[in-house]
Amino acid sequence: MASPMATNRTPVSSPLLFRASFPSPPTPPPSFPFQFPARTQKRRALGLTIRAETMATEKLGIKVERNPPESKLAELGVRQWPKWGCAPSKFPWTYTAKETCYLLEGKVKVYPDGHGDEFVEIGAGDLVEFPKGMKCTWNVSVAVDKHYNFE
Repeated sequence: MASPMATNRTPVSSPLLFRASFPSPPTPPPSFPFQFPARTQKRRALGLTIRAETMATEKLGIKVERNPPESKLAELGVRQWPKWGCAPSKFPWTYTAKETCYLLEGKVKVYPDGHGDEFVEIGAGDLVEFPKGMKCTWNVSVAVDKHYNFE
C-alpha cells in the first residue's frame, strides 16, 4: 500500500511550472513546541521555497489560465475592468475584438463554431482569452459574473 504522502503528489503531466525563491527563512520562537521533519528543516535553513505557478492552456482557440495569482490580475488591472453577468442560458456569440475576461462566478461550456460537439469549460477563477472573429455558443449552467476587457 502506498504511503499517504505518495498519493498527494502532483502528477508529472500537470501544467505547473516551479520556481524557487530564496527569502530569509522565518525563525520560530524558542518555545515553539512543534518539530518540523528534518527535510523541512534543511529547506528552511537554506531559505528554499518552491512555488507553483499556473500556465495557460489553449483549446479550440480559447486560452484559459486557471486560478492565476493575484499579482497577475493586478498587473492586468482586472479589478478595474467593466463587469458583465448573465443567468443560466444558452446563446450564440461573435467576438468582434479579442476579449480577455476573468470569471468571478459561474460555469460555462463554450462551443466554438466548426468544432461539432467539442467545447471548452470555464468557471470561477479562470482568466480566459477569446480571439477576435470567434463565433461560438455559450451554454451557461451557473450564473456568470465576470470582469472583461476588449482590445
